Order: sequence, then structure tokens, then C-alpha cells
Amino acid sequence: MAGKGPFGNPVPVSDLATEILDPVLRKRAGMSIGLVQSWEEIAGPRLARHSRPEKIQWPRRLHEDDPFEPALLVIACEGMAALHLQHEAGEVINRVNAFLGFNAIGRIKIVQKPVLTDKARPKPVPRPLSEAEKSRLARTVGKIEDAGLRASLERLGATILGQKRS
Repeated sequence: MAGKGPFGNPVPVSDLATEILDPVLRKRAGMSIGLVQSWEEIAGPRLARHSRPEKIQWPRRLHEDDPFEPALLVIACEGMAALHLQHEAGEVINRVNAFLGFNAIGRIKIVQKPVLTDKARPKPVPRPLSEAEKSRLARTVGKIEDAGLRASLERLGATILGQKRS
């Protein structure tokens, strides 16, 4: 909880981020954060691990009276998942349209590129601290009275120092 709502009630940070990012994503990519966040349910876990929606390209309409034409959904995909996605394109289109609530998407364009999620990225392992670094860190956080805060800051300090090369 980071922000305050209009009536002073706490608001989750994710709600604030969505309010800020959703209009930007709509303008730049033509889609909502909801589509990106729900991609695993839409595409299925097997495809979602190796793909992500990039943008929706809406056809230009010269006049208001021009008939509606469905859009093109650009999907970033890696490796063999592109073949699976191409095979299941019709089903993915149907699921995206069901999610959006109307026949918005008519075609899919697959762009092959790496699609690593935060879950798939290996986290760097900090190096062990020297005895001098450990004692300096203990002296730095030693004056903090709250034991939980002191332990948290000590872990943070150890991680930061451990990422630096000695």
C-alpha cells in the first residue's frame, strides 16, 4: 500500500501503476494492461511461457462511416513456440476476442524474439563477504534498535556489497 485514494483510503501500488500505465500502453501498443496480465489464461501456460502480446495494430479508418475491420495482434514468441502458436492461432484469436468482449482481432502476426519473464531470469548470486566487510556492515547497522529492521538492513547491505567485485 503506497498511495491514498480520493477519500484517504489506502490504494495498492499495483492499482496506481495500472492507472498510470494503462493509458500509455493503450496509446503506444493499442491494448490494455489486462490483456498482458491475463496472457497466461488466454494463451495457456505452455504458450504463455514463450510468448507475450506486443501490440494491437488497428486498421486506419478514413471516415467514421467506414466499416469496422478487426485488428492485427502482434505477438512476440521464441523458438519452437512460434510453430505451436501459429498452429493454435485461430483458438488464440477466439480467446483474445472473448477476453475483450467483441471481435477485435482478425489476424495474428508472430515476431520471433527472446521472451524472458522475471520468473525465468536467473537471479545473480552475491559473492560471500570478507570478514572486514561483515564487521563494517555490522557496525553500520548495529545502532538500529529494532531487531527486524536491523536484520533486514544487514541482509540488504550484504546483497549490495556482495554484488560489488572486491
